[in-house]
Amino acid sequence: MMRTSRVAAVSAALLITGGLLAACGSDDDGSVGGADRELVLAVGGESAEGYDPTLGWGRYGSPLFQSTLLVRNADLSVGNDLATGYQVSKDGLTWTVDLRTDATFTDGTPVTAEDVVYTFSTAAKSGGLTDVTALKSAEVVDEDTVALHLKQPQSTFINRLISLGIVPEAAHGEGYAAAPIGSGPFKLVHWERGQQLIVERNEDYYGTAPSFDKVTFVFFDSEDAALAAAQAGEVDVVGVPSSLAGSTVQGMSVQAITSVDNRGMSLPTVPAEGKKSPSGAPIGNDVTSDVAVRRAMNIAVDREKLVDGILEGYGTPAYGPADAAPWFAEETVVDDADLDGAKKLLDEAGWKDGDGDGVREKDGVKAEFNLLYPAGDTLRQGLALSLVDMVKPLGITITTAGRSWEEIEKAQHTDAVLFGWGSHDPTELYNLLHSSKAGVEMYNPGYYANAEVDAELDAAQAARSQDEAIEHWQQAQRTDDVPWVWLVNLEHTYFVSDCLDIGTPFIEPHGHGWPITAGLANWKRTC
Repeated sequence: MMRTSRVAAVSAALLITGGLLAACGSDDDGSVGGADRELVLAVGGESAEGYDPTLGWGRYGSPLFQSTLLVRNADLSVGNDLATGYQVSKDGLTWTVDLRTDATFTDGTPVTAEDVVYTFSTAAKSGGLTDVTALKSAEVVDEDTVALHLKQPQSTFINRLISLGIVPEAAHGEGYAAAPIGSGPFKLVHWERGQQLIVERNEDYYGTAPSFDKVTFVFFDSEDAALAAAQAGEVDVVGVPSSLAGSTVQGMSVQAITSVDNRGMSLPTVPAEGKKSPSGAPIGNDVTSDVAVRRAMNIAVDREKLVDGILEGYGTPAYGPADAAPWFAEETVVDDADLDGAKKLLDEAGWKDGDGDGVREKDGVKAEFNLLYPAGDTLRQGLALSLVDMVKPLGITITTAGRSWEEIEKAQHTDAVLFGWGSHDPTELYNLLHSSKAGVEMYNPGYYANAEVDAELDAAQAARSQDEAIEHWQQAQRTDDVPWVWLVNLEHTYFVSDCLDIGTPFIEPHGHGWPITAGLANWKRTC
């Protein structure tokens, strides 16, 4: 049930906007007007840290209030925004960006090359979640050109040009995160933390003018409460998990949006030999360190069954961390539910059920291990329990447990973990597979190390073009030592008003922020 405060928040939003879901009308000139130019969205994603790009805002989709140099298009190709073009030097160390000259911030000041240099320099120094650590220095070349100098070649630096919103040097400081000034299609006018956030159209935006004058984001304590608001006719769009997508909401239809948001099982790839991580956590597992065990589970999993049973059909089988991205290697797709093939792999590797208890063993080690997932995440719990049943016929026993992230972090190098990943940035591949990332935060938790994979990942980062980089990203995935068993890709599900056209949805990243708003400037009312 919705808390009283939440009901009050939505009611207040409706009063502010004049009743968003009233019958459609038009102005005297026939144009859509009044309440029809206003939206209420319940899509989560409130940023506790605020809306400062130099601290990480916008890394999971459009920063909305700020413009970026480049943008990801709906199909993940790259387009221009503040930039009119860019060039990379032959040594890969300098990115020269040409800028448009007609952009202004919402305080009326022009967007200048100095602001771009300030933004990148500040983000590099801040240590925020937007990783600009590759930047050595930034300089103004002339009034509409900047040069970004890197410490070493990095093909994925293009994603900083895509994700880092440009802030005004003169107005950036304490308090900016709560009252951001930018040059994006909308401007923030009111933020009541935990309740609602109201934005208005930026009348001076240089791009396509949004159809909506005002958008109110409302925040709920639970997905059930958000759905209840939709059923009460109080919101235009509500994000729901796949488990609720089968609900009935009058006047709204479910839209399932393709994402690179995946779920997969990390597996320790080294034996338990008493070693510890830099943080002091133990490392290694004598069962999952056997590549035959990892390969067997990878082909035994029935991913279609997981999609149908756990995701209610709203998803696709996953075979890597980037299935819907241009850098995904199609060759990594395997035949699912191949129990006979999986048993053969285990037999040949010496895993036998010698005492007839249904559990294989090898050299006195039982084929048993733990699989952890974040407590309270019912989707990951469902996937974990299904995995138990899917590998049991192989003679492998998995014990599942919901734990806090703090507990998972301490055990992630010895136990399997059901993680969620998915980014528009192939840097994620590097972080998950490169040996240098073993034991770093939650990247490469299984201590995977493969010299050939490392070489391909390094070559991808050093590539001078995106096409060249993609070849290396794909080659890095073409390995059969299976450090992860990837399970499913989620489709993000939303109830959308039947009177709202959200255009061609953008492929969405892992579920943080407001990825659905990437195309907000092109949304229109249809009735």
